Amino acid sequence: MRRRSDGRLSVAVAAVALLFAAPLLYLLLQARDAFGAVRDADIGAPLGRTIALATTSAITTSIVGTALAWLIARTDLPGRRFWRIVAPLPLVFPSFVGAFCFLAAFTEGGLADDYLLRPLGIESQWRIEGFGWSVVVLTLFTYPYVYLPVVARLTELPASIEESARSLGCSTRRLFGAVVLPQIRGAIGAGALLVFLYSLSEFGAVSLLRYGTLTRSIHQSVQSFDESSAFALSLVLAACALGVIALERAWARRRGRIESTGGGRVSIRYSLGRARIPATVFVGAMSALALFGPMAVLAQWAWRGVRSGSSLHAERLLPSVTNTVQYGVIGAACAVAITLPIAYLIVRHPANVIGRGANAIVTSAFAIPGLVLGFVFVDLALTDRVPEWLYQSAPLLVLAYVVHFGAQALRAGEVVVAGVPRRLGEASRSLGVSGIRRFLRVDLPLMRSGLGAGAGLVLLSVAKELPATLLLIPSGEGTLALRVWSATESLFYAQAGFFALALVALSGALTWFITIRPLAREGRL
Repeated sequence: MRRRSDGRLSVAVAAVALLFAAPLLYLLLQARDAFGAVRDADIGAPLGRTIALATTSAITTSIVGTALAWLIARTDLPGRRFWRIVAPLPLVFPSFVGAFCFLAAFTEGGLADDYLLRPLGIESQWRIEGFGWSVVVLTLFTYPYVYLPVVARLTELPASIEESARSLGCSTRRLFGAVVLPQIRGAIGAGALLVFLYSLSEFGAVSLLRYGTLTRSIHQSVQSFDESSAFALSLVLAACALGVIALERAWARRRGRIESTGGGRVSIRYSLGRARIPATVFVGAMSALALFGPMAVLAQWAWRGVRSGSSLHAERLLPSVTNTVQYGVIGAACAVAITLPIAYLIVRHPANVIGRGANAIVTSAFAIPGLVLGFVFVDLALTDRVPEWLYQSAPLLVLAYVVHFGAQALRAGEVVVAGVPRRLGEASRSLGVSGIRRFLRVDLPLMRSGLGAGAGLVLLSVAKELPATLLLIPSGEGTLALRVWSATESLFYAQAGFFALALVALSGALTWFITIRPLAREGRL
């Protein structure tokens, strides 16, 4: 009976993998005659810049996210409950909005120009562009990808392990390195991988900051109607993602998986001592740069528009909010449901070839730029092999969201499945409980909060997604992200601030109900 169940699971995973592989296969078919043009083009520089940006961002977010998780979850940091709610909220900002906030803050008449530079007697304007600022922006607005899984893992660790180490006279620094870090490195690696792939496919922020990555080269090819080069360059990105995924999987198999022996909530709190003030300043500065500062800049834009009597097109707000919520919820639910079988197969049967292949395919699909993914689905919809009604339809848009952000749901699924003790399944199986009933009665209640967090990440990504939405959304519809980008392109900063504030408010509310509130009910906040 167990072999039959495992066989059905493998078949389901293979079907899901085929769904996610379709865009990659289509890219390969479209780019088969374009490698000559790519070979003749100078792609070494943008490729190097892309890898440098992704690697540096993954490292910085790992450090920042882990440090914040440790300070907030395990120390006597002042205002710990408040910071634990605030820390994940930078996810509500699209990276291109964050980049534009920095540009607007340091321009003439911006908040930083009025209240920071001029009071210090600095008249020259800062140049907010290039590699360094791209790393800063991506770090500030993607570190929650590391923070959330790390803080969840720290909360679930049994207190007995650390109590034993402390009783042997182990210092806090040594305890973290020798005991805690090996337990959370899987969560750090999962979050860092998402940041790496996110940075590979980032377009909006690097475009505004004038940093020449591969995505900008792809966009230039699309603008010049050189689709073959755009598809081939996208394959280069996909190859980079596959290489990183292969290395990550090999490292994961080599180090092995650490499974929690219990779900007791941690009561240990470490005293910061003299480091309390620097730690508080660090946490406060991160929140100011990644959340409160950008919100103040957006409010400044909107207020200037109201004061000057500019039209904010408020009548478009409600339809945009409705579309954003609708597509976000449906896309998140579909992504979690579709990728959960893969998570089960990876965790329960790590040597399964189908599971490893499906994981590589799903994760590599996350690296395909939304711009290119949108073109792939548009081109597919215009072929004779699919119904005409699929072009610019809601199902096609949701499918693009699932393929693009399924890796986020998959990583969250792996963490929660690994956290379900296998002995519970074995006990229920010995009592003759069917697989579906065991999943609904035993596994699902234990995974509900973790799956909700994964769905929240997907929902927020859908709400912030711009290029794929721009190409695939049904005619006449619009989302908040589209309104922000359209107003920004037209230099209507008041409108951009107005709709961006609405997007931030909506995303913040969704984050509260999907991620923060369930954890608070369980006593983890």
